[in-house]
Amino acid sequence: MTPIPPGADVLTIGELSERSGVPSSALRFYERQGLIRSRRTTGNQRRYSRATLRQVAFIRASQNVGVPLGLIGEVLAFLPDDAAPTQEFWERASSCWRDMLNSRIKQLERMRDLFTECIGCGCLSFDQCQLINPGDKLGEQGPGPRRLVKS
Repeated sequence: MTPIPPGADVLTIGELSERSGVPSSALRFYERQGLIRSRRTTGNQRRYSRATLRQVAFIRASQNVGVPLGLIGEVLAFLPDDAAPTQEFWERASSCWRDMLNSRIKQLERMRDLFTECIGCGCLSFDQCQLINPGDKLGEQGPGPRRLVKS
């Protein structure tokens, strides 16, 4: 544990929570996951650098577009301790994730289109439905409600 220098510009967990809009429990979780770092007072209370506000904003923005915390952590590991993400940092992270996000978007669009077809026909036929039973895989297992029959 690195001690906090006297007069350091730091935030308590309550202040970080209030300013970021993220519950204290989530901040403690982020810290356990290694996404953010704190220093401890002599009384073992957490103190965060002001740069942590931008780090938390980066985490939340990344989560909101569907980036898993593991990937967010990998990118944040390149950020020096107590450094706020810069515009260049955000752009590099975005370019790293662009292909993954585009792939997810295409997958969601395919799922939406298949689901729309099912809603449109109303049958949810297990021998024809590409959403529930692609290629009639269940039909190969024999007649009856294969998903409901316990093996």
